[in-house]
Amino acid sequence: MRLVVAFVLVAAVTATTTGALTFREARTGVLQQSQDTVIERLRTQVTRLAPALVLPTGRDELRRFAAEVADAEPSGAWRVLVAYRGLEATSVADDPFEELTPALREAVDSRSATVFQRVNRADHTALVVGMSVAFTSTLSSTWPLSGLQVFLTVPQTTEQAYVDALVTAVERAAVPALALAVLLALLAARGVLRPVRALRHATRSIAEGRLDTRLAVDGSDELAELSHTFNETAAALEESVAELRGMEARARRFAADVSHELRTPLAAMSAVTDVLDEDAAGLDPDTATAVRLISEETVKLARLVDDLMEISRFDAGAAVLHLDEIDLAESLRRTLAARGWSDTVEARLPEPDALRGRVDPRRLDVVVANLVGNALRHGARPVRLSLHEGGSQGEGQGQGQGEGRGEGSGTGRRAVIEVLDSGPGIPEGVLPHVFERFYKSDAARSRTEGSGLGLAITEENVRMHGGTIRAANRPEGGAVFTVELPLRRDESALNDPALDGSRWDGPTWDASAPDEPLREERA
Repeated sequence: MRLVVAFVLVAAVTATTTGALTFREARTGVLQQSQDTVIERLRTQVTRLAPALVLPTGRDELRRFAAEVADAEPSGAWRVLVAYRGLEATSVADDPFEELTPALREAVDSRSATVFQRVNRADHTALVVGMSVAFTSTLSSTWPLSGLQVFLTVPQTTEQAYVDALVTAVERAAVPALALAVLLALLAARGVLRPVRALRHATRSIAEGRLDTRLAVDGSDELAELSHTFNETAAALEESVAELRGMEARARRFAADVSHELRTPLAAMSAVTDVLDEDAAGLDPDTATAVRLISEETVKLARLVDDLMEISRFDAGAAVLHLDEIDLAESLRRTLAARGWSDTVEARLPEPDALRGRVDPRRLDVVVANLVGNALRHGARPVRLSLHEGGSQGEGQGQGQGEGRGEGSGTGRRAVIEVLDSGPGIPEGVLPHVFERFYKSDAARSRTEGSGLGLAITEENVRMHGGTIRAANRPEGGAVFTVELPLRRDESALNDPALDGSRWDGPTWDASAPDEPLREERA
């Protein structure tokens, strides 16, 4: 649009300037030729008739002289006024001769040259010519004025018609010029903008993940060079992304393979440490301490392997939701009871069957257990677990972090689970990273025994349900974790491959094995 407007403005200015100059020159030429012709014919006629006029003369003679001068124009367009020492006569009886101005009369009185003036009236434009008649003789070289003055008025109808025709011609020429400017602008814009649009579409395609997008390179101008550079950049990006994806896939497979291979020896080690724990009381103190240390570290290692296995399932898209409609409050009560937290955690839950939802019971258990376990280990009592329906924020909730990336509806019914503690809260610098894998803060987790994967697994489980999770600090002290899960989900969400995809059937996976339940201790 800017290019079209610029072309139109240039064309309009050019056409207007050219038309104005042409009009001025043509108008001047037409009027100059007209006035020169009239003056020449008037001089010829007066020179021819004046010698026959006897001076001094009377009004009748002046009238006859004026009529004879006017007869020089066969069309009868001339009107003549003759003045002599106070006497005036016109070629047309009772003609007021309104075109004659005082300025022209004064100019004729003061000089011997022929003068003229264009006078605009309401309905026409007239040329008025004035001249003084002088006589000479063979005895004198001077031209004494006779006192006889002749005035002529000629309507310039023809000249005005010529001028009007010029204006019309200029106007008619300007319209095609503007139309041609628009056409040229569109052609130029198309030539410039078509590769730009193609570049925009290609860039958008790259942004959407189609890294094999390329541009056709035509010509050797700057746009062609830009297209060539874009193709080189896209090729380099595709190669880098492919390499990164390969590295990521190998890293995930490596973690999954290592975790899977460690499960068998860890199971044997756990069995041995269980036997050693039973006999530790009969061992000497140093040996008993070493046995208990080995047992504790074996439990931690087994927990880390389980967490890595779960994270690997999420990364490989092999995690599966087994949805069932359950009483959410009852599920939360069972989670607390199974871990012996019923008397430790203050639960604010609705009545039985007051709030039901379609969720995966095992993954909901993992979410609640991880959050409550974190609050007990890293916060301070009392710890509160609450469940209600709606989108209200947690009590005294401050800035949040770790919003779930699921597809939970912001307008449908939602179950809100909140876990609050009364500890010092989460440092502001730690809040943005609480859901990152293996992230630990010495200030926030000085006594942690976890793997650093608990909250990351919690977030993934919430996201699989299409919900969100946030972490924040309460103004009165303590941290609050808020989980929102949609109570009803449409069939398209339930059929999403990201939620119910097939398992990855790699060489180290048992494709038929169900997801392993996670241990209750989480960090």
